[in-house]
Amino acid sequence: MEADISNMRNELQSRDGLWRKIQLECQKLYIELLKIKEYKDIQEIQIRHQSSHVQLTEQQEDKNPELLLFAESQECQEEELNKIRNHVYQEEQSHCSEQERMKTEISDLTEKLHQKEITIATIMEKASLLERQLKMELETKHKLLTKQQLLEFHYQVIKSENTHLKEMV
Repeated sequence: MEADISNMRNELQSRDGLWRKIQLECQKLYIELLKIKEYKDIQEIQIRHQSSHVQLTEQQEDKNPELLLFAESQECQEEELNKIRNHVYQEEQSHCSEQERMKTEISDLTEKLHQKEITIATIMEKASLLERQLKMELETKHKLLTKQQLLEFHYQVIKSENTHLKEMV
């Protein structure tokens, strides 16, 4: 039982380490998400600035092929940013569900450990009670044995006296 408890403690410690790794990974992903958001904000500012610039340029020129290519490039970057954002969200959801599963599992293991500790305490209490009962029985038998030996000694003495008296008679 002690080995089982030790194994369960080791299991809890390893799961706790895994839990910490998952939390660190979540923090890294969150930092990455913040960087992506910051990058997106900068791009939006650039887009606003560029769109005002585009409007001025369009007023001066009819259509500029480079501007169209830049707009297409901008759309591709936004699509890529959306893909990254979706990926980060999916990873975050995956980690959250894994954390919940591990919390539940740790809770279950803790409950099992608690039940085993209660069982061990009950067994120890019963063993202690049985030990006391055995000691009392041993003391009683020892007293009876001592009494029997004393009676046997008296019997031998009386028998010896009786034999001696018979010889005298």
